[in-house]
Amino acid sequence: MSLTGVSANRLELLQIADAVAREKSIEREVVIEAIEEAIQKAARTRYGAEHDIRVHIDPKTGETEITRVITVIPDDQEEEVNEYAQRRLSDAVKTDKTAEIGKTYTEVLPPFEFGRVQTQMARQVVTGKVREAERERQFEEFKDRVGEIVNGVAKRVEYGNVIVDLGRGEGIMRRDQSIPREAFQVGDRVRAYIYDVRRETKGPQIMLSRAHGGFMAKLFAQEVPEVYDGVIEIRAVARDPGSRAKMAVVSNDSSIDPVGACVGMRGSRVQAVVAELQGEKIDIIQWNPDEATFLVNALAPAEVTKVVMDEEDERVEVVVPDEQLSLAIGRRGQNVRLASQLTGWQIDIMTESQESERRQREFTERTALFQEALDVDEVIAQLLVTEGFATVDDVAYVEADEIAQIEGFDEDTAEEIQARARDFLDREAAEYDAKRRELGVEDDLLDVEGVTLPMAVAFGQGDVKSVEDLAGLVPDDIRGYYESKGGERVREPGILDSFNMSPEDAERLIMRARVAAGWIEAEPEPEPAEPEEVPYDEAAAVFGDSHRGG
Repeated sequence: MSLTGVSANRLELLQIADAVAREKSIEREVVIEAIEEAIQKAARTRYGAEHDIRVHIDPKTGETEITRVITVIPDDQEEEVNEYAQRRLSDAVKTDKTAEIGKTYTEVLPPFEFGRVQTQMARQVVTGKVREAERERQFEEFKDRVGEIVNGVAKRVEYGNVIVDLGRGEGIMRRDQSIPREAFQVGDRVRAYIYDVRRETKGPQIMLSRAHGGFMAKLFAQEVPEVYDGVIEIRAVARDPGSRAKMAVVSNDSSIDPVGACVGMRGSRVQAVVAELQGEKIDIIQWNPDEATFLVNALAPAEVTKVVMDEEDERVEVVVPDEQLSLAIGRRGQNVRLASQLTGWQIDIMTESQESERRQREFTERTALFQEALDVDEVIAQLLVTEGFATVDDVAYVEADEIAQIEGFDEDTAEEIQARARDFLDREAAEYDAKRRELGVEDDLLDVEGVTLPMAVAFGQGDVKSVEDLAGLVPDDIRGYYESKGGERVREPGILDSFNMSPEDAERLIMRARVAAGWIEAEPEPEPAEPEEVPYDEAAAVFGDSHRGG
């Protein structure tokens, strides 16, 4: 850019502004403002930085005007007066009766030739302003394109990260966002998914990915008209990039098979996506609003015989035939891992024989417990277990009719069994209370809502003996945690490890102790909300962006 002097050809400045605006795809006005700022900076070095010098370039004629401005200020202004750019009101009215605070006086300065230093300074100012405007334009252009597939050319490859020229911007695809064993060279065509656009100090970062679930969903939208039109929705995607993926689909038209439509005639549609993903095997699964059915579908091709769901911990226990175990788990756990990602449930798999052994073990353990606690014979204990009673508490506090209705029992038998159950619990509580006192656990700790006698004993064994001790804990102290020792991941047990407490319950217990200790004010606990039927939007639920898969 040539800026030899403001007295140069006026049209030359406009030609420079037009050329830079076209080259950088930014507004012409932005370039003219940058040139004005450059000339202003050069003029201040010539006339003195203390002067308030302003520059205006006429966008039509290129006429450049340099002015020095003096502003009228109040007499009582606390800041030091700059006599080169400011004048007190009392002094201004001596020469101008109409003077008032804020009024300005301008003096046109003569044009001047730029010296070598001013030229270099002007070039830096214009370059910086243009680069800043270019970055802002790039951010504004791409920030609304998150969730789109773009095509570009690999411009540089740095430590496995690929810098992609997108025409009107540059994107970066980090190594972990590319498909394993896929190596791009400079000049290669790159097709990728925009999953984030960030505004950073070094300029906007357009984050690209070929490993993102959204990339697969968008590829199917391009290959399957029903997905593009929204007739078929992609509800969830789980990927092991370059190896295997699972995709859950559902049709809004009962006459259209969503799985068949995505596979295509003789697999033509799915093969087009597989080819783009370097041979990644794709399982297309029918989504189902019933979570148990969806879980069974997600574990395909393995057959499932039983599903037991624990909604509180979002865990599910799946039982499969013995010969299907390796198929359900998959190579290096891939099948069950992808099914877990797809459904959002933690999946535990066991065989039918393992489940049978466990049921038999639990039956034997509970029978022995009831025989000892209730002082009954084996037949009665087995009947109670068969009817679904698992603990002595269940027997003690259930409605008496539920026990009396068991075959061979009557009301008198039910009352006697419940009386024995309550006696056992009272003795057990007394033993726990004695042990708690022996360990030095204070009575106040039992007043914290949620703390039971068995917990109080466990706290005492963990050297937590007062409300303040409990208030000073963190959830990991209660639940346990993992840490690295000698390169191995080792679990450190928590004080209440055997109670299987959830993170939320542990946090809640500690907060109640802090309220009881007077450390914080009590906050009302929110009422549990009724579950709503919420559409499982592809973007919000799976990909974390605001764009749908179709």
